[in-house]
Amino acid sequence: MILVAVLLVTACDNDLEQFPANVESSNSLTEYVGVLNAAYYYQHASATPMAVMGDFRADNALMMEAPYTDFDEFTPNLTSMEDQFFGPFYTGLYKSILSANNVIDNSADATEVGEAKFLRGLAYFKLVRVFGDVPVNLSPTPSTTDGSILERQPVADVYNNVIIPDLTDAKEALGASVNGRASRLAAMGMLGKVFMQMGDFSKAKSELAGVVSGADAAGISLQANFADIFGVDNDLNSEIIFAQQVLSSINDEYGFSEFWSWSGGLDTKSLMPLDPDLIAAFDASPGDLRRAVSIDDTLMMSPKFPQTGGPDHDWIELRLGDVILLYAEALNETGDTPGALTELNKIRARAGLGDSSASSQGDVRSAIQDERRLELAFEGQRWFDLVRTGTVDAEMGQTINSNYHIFPIPVSEVLSSFGVITQNAGY
Repeated sequence: MILVAVLLVTACDNDLEQFPANVESSNSLTEYVGVLNAAYYYQHASATPMAVMGDFRADNALMMEAPYTDFDEFTPNLTSMEDQFFGPFYTGLYKSILSANNVIDNSADATEVGEAKFLRGLAYFKLVRVFGDVPVNLSPTPSTTDGSILERQPVADVYNNVIIPDLTDAKEALGASVNGRASRLAAMGMLGKVFMQMGDFSKAKSELAGVVSGADAAGISLQANFADIFGVDNDLNSEIIFAQQVLSSINDEYGFSEFWSWSGGLDTKSLMPLDPDLIAAFDASPGDLRRAVSIDDTLMMSPKFPQTGGPDHDWIELRLGDVILLYAEALNETGDTPGALTELNKIRARAGLGDSSASSQGDVRSAIQDERRLELAFEGQRWFDLVRTGTVDAEMGQTINSNYHIFPIPVSEVLSSFGVITQNAGY
């Protein structure tokens, strides 16, 4: 494997894959819409890995066949999943980053640059949540001889020097309209997620409040019927702020079973993926209208993304229900527990439930986390919520070494960099 081709995509053959067939190199381009579209396209490779990492690593879903059962265990053996999950995720996002860099450095269109910055910020946000420290490349033509570009940068530096500035710039550059591409609302929502991940609840509250208050004007609203959020016929419905738009007619970088197959029990590695612990969580929420949409405890799978039309299901990156619950959490953590309950109860009302009986800050904190689990089951959120809130051990029912809160860097990257890219502790 040639590292620059896989990690930073600087080899000529891969570089040309991003551009229209009649264009030889990025410096000869005068329009960058094709390169921007490539930045969107390469993000698709992250969808299924995020879904599997988010739910199968947590207590929502189970693997049944070795070595895939390594997702349910906390040992160094998870490196065996490189080819199917970590490798495509890593490579696809760095390809998206390189395409975004080309647009940012060369396009004269402010909206294109704003979209590219959103995608670059989003890519690095996914990378640090999954791997921790990561290499950073902000150039469209990174050096193939300077090995320092491969050195992993501290998570805090990636947040402060790349992710937050990129998403902030995107917020300022993009319009309010949500049309399936990056928008001001999407940038604000992702910034809110970033600040929540960092534990900066005050800044998160400001961004998330902007999304909640600006949703109506942007045509965003909660679906009255929870089931109407999902399924191919509901792609880009009114609740969706940003999604990866998937078409079965266009092959993406991920060549294995897709997210809807894994959750639906359609892959032989896990024909009955539903974790009994998630069934118990729904049992504790009697009358919850989300149950039939989210779990089938007879077939032991999730029908959330139906098999019909499966290959064309969009992957939801951000929707209003997610934002409202994050906003409730930010309000509660900054002392506005009554305001948090107001937001929490919006989600409960849609689920056919009465107002939460929680009242203290601690009880409301727990109620929000419980609600996020039920609302976002099989949407790739659960594991990352557990890590973010420091509740891994309590919710997983075991003491888990914090080394395993993140995932292994693809071993091929470590080897082909001659150790400049280091492996995460514990793997």
